Amino acid sequence: MIRLAVLLACMGTAAIAGDCTPQRLDIRGDFGSARFTLELADTKRERARGLMYRESLPDNHGMLFLYPRVGRPAFWMKNTLIALDMLFVTPTGRIQHIHENAVPGDLTPIDGGEGIIAVLELAGGQAHALGLSVGSELRHPGFDQAVALWACDPAQ
Repeated sequence: MIRLAVLLACMGTAAIAGDCTPQRLDIRGDFGSARFTLELADTKRERARGLMYRESLPDNHGMLFLYPRVGRPAFWMKNTLIALDMLFVTPTGRIQHIHENAVPGDLTPIDGGEGIIAVLELAGGQAHALGLSVGSELRHPGFDQAVALWACDPAQ
């Protein structure tokens, strides 16, 4: 009986940790929580292309731009055909700034401020529809798990 309890406890921990994959991202906050299917843009080339030329982006899908170091990335909408919400994220996984409904084709720089390690792009209007806000927390294995507010490893 004790072995069964230990086995079930280990399976539960493995299932929670297994939820953290590069193709999935979770957000939690005052609104509750949401899960997204992701494309990663973690190379210079992938970040340069982003979601350009896409004609649609399904709800609960997004692109996560991961940077090798903290900085002040600015985005524009050149060659982007769809409105996007941009969530600028600190190394702890905390949303620092949200720019909603970026205008397709607009060349005006969109700046999320200093201290950014990642930017999550979602279909325009998703941030508002879900109730995402500054201070909401992201969980993804691309963040340094030692400083993440919501780490993939449930022991942290």
